Amino acid sequence: MSLVAGSYERFIWGYKLNRSLTLTSLFSFPSNLSTIKTVAVGGTVAVSGGNDDCVKIYDLASSSEVGSFHQSASVTSVAFYSPPSLSSLPRNLLAADANGSVSIYDADPFMLLKSVKIHKKTINSMSVHPSGKIALTVGHDQCMALVNLVRGRRSFYCKIGKEASLVQFDESGTERGRR
Repeated sequence: MSLVAGSYERFIWGYKLNRSLTLTSLFSFPSNLSTIKTVAVGGTVAVSGGNDDCVKIYDLASSSEVGSFHQSASVTSVAFYSPPSLSSLPRNLLAADANGSVSIYDADPFMLLKSVKIHKKTINSMSVHPSGKIALTVGHDQCMALVNLVRGRRSFYCKIGKEASLVQFDESGTERGRR
């Protein structure tokens, strides 16, 4: 199992968690140009996003940075979708930003497929359903949204009364929680 962490000081660390529950360092280096706000791992690929409007891409097998791309605003949440049959290879990467948009990328070769305006303000958190067909987002606008990833549009949007900082599907996709 791989563990990836980012910091306010723009560093990213990669570790391998062994069966004996010990961590082995894979890499450690300055990554984004400013604070790292979000990281995600999909198979042998990791990504980080932050206040520099940039998503950095890492190959965990070679412990190296392999590319990057720019968003239109600070990257606030990133998530991979990996089909169950190809769990080691992610199919899509989603990146949410401070403009309230979600960008959907093909994970190989990281090409932008579509960018959709979801919230009126910053997206705080995003979670992709295990089916890869929908995603939930919560934002600074005190709303929760359901994104239809098949059609590439917002399907549902509602006021939840308070600003939520986190939304997450469980592994089966039948439960979700917000904090």
